[in-house]
Amino acid sequence: MSIGVTTRRFGAGLLMAAGAAQMAAAELRYENGSGGSVLLYGQFNPAYQVFDDGVSKTKTIVDNAHSNSRVGLWVRQPFGTSTFTFNFETGLGLRPSSLVTQGAKAKAMDWRRTSLRKVDFSLRTESSGTFSFGQGSMAADGAAEVDMSGTTLVNYVSVPDTAAAFRFRNSDGTLSSKTIAGSYSDFDASRLFRIRYDTPSFSGFTLSASYGEQVLAKNVDFKSADIALRYKGEFGDIKMQGAIGHSHTELKNGGDVDSTVASFSLLHASGFNVTVASGKRNQNGHYYYGKLGYQGDWVKFGKTAVSIDYYRGVDRSSEGAKSTSYSLGVVQGFDDVGIEGYLGLTNYKLTETSASYLDASSMLFGMRWKF
Repeated sequence: MSIGVTTRRFGAGLLMAAGAAQMAAAELRYENGSGGSVLLYGQFNPAYQVFDDGVSKTKTIVDNAHSNSRVGLWVRQPFGTSTFTFNFETGLGLRPSSLVTQGAKAKAMDWRRTSLRKVDFSLRTESSGTFSFGQGSMAADGAAEVDMSGTTLVNYVSVPDTAAAFRFRNSDGTLSSKTIAGSYSDFDASRLFRIRYDTPSFSGFTLSASYGEQVLAKNVDFKSADIALRYKGEFGDIKMQGAIGHSHTELKNGGDVDSTVASFSLLHASGFNVTVASGKRNQNGHYYYGKLGYQGDWVKFGKTAVSIDYYRGVDRSSEGAKSTSYSLGVVQGFDDVGIEGYLGLTNYKLTETSASYLDASSMLFGMRWKF
């Protein structure tokens, strides 16, 4: 079957499913009459992935790891000026774009307990901030990934989400042990079983701190503490968001990992936007990232976002290594059916002092439906 036929059927199926679900969307929220509510939500995000390693191409239907398919539940109940919330969220366990490689791929569906994203209880107070407990985002989670381009479904600072497990080929055409994941990273914090505190917002600034432990993955044992400062504000026609975070992780088998990340994004009322990010880890080098984008109302059925970006990593795969990537991302909204269609094209280049590798490239094409 040709790529064109595959993608046309792929898109048509999603449109029909989204249209049916839109009719039922109003029934997914329950109000209890005392200000509280229960909300069921989720998304389905399949994509067609193509990876070219310079010798061969691998083509697979995947779940987009930039924003995986998931389902969740929000429970909210106000108590005076405070609000109690419970958030449960799990991935569906579909084959992620990050776990396909040359000659091998994950099962089409393989739900595991690591698919659990959130089992989180929190209490938000008006004057004392928010207190959280359970499986959820650490304080610095997302501090490297502030991005208002509208194209994070296909290109943002976490370069490996598109094709993490694929390997570079040596200059002679043989497969090497160097992977996209091992050559690129944004050093962002993750979700753990943790306690977390967020201050109230002061002039657009919020300070967060957390302490957590990995409890879902087997044979993986570490504890982490982190802190992050975030900002959100507007100046005239410009919206600004930024964050800086630091994480300290203690490994069970010895050794500490310290990561510092920062990101900043500007969005002008005209639609033009710029995003920058940087990070450093004591064991894995550092990186720089930049993106230029534009959002426009070019078609009546939804906003169009386009962007180009550049990533430069130093000492990631080995001492003296240089990893670079360039990408083009396009995301088109279809507001009436709750769908975003997207296309991402990325080029990867890795150079090391003791080896040379062929350049690689990837394509990710798909549609995300949210309810």
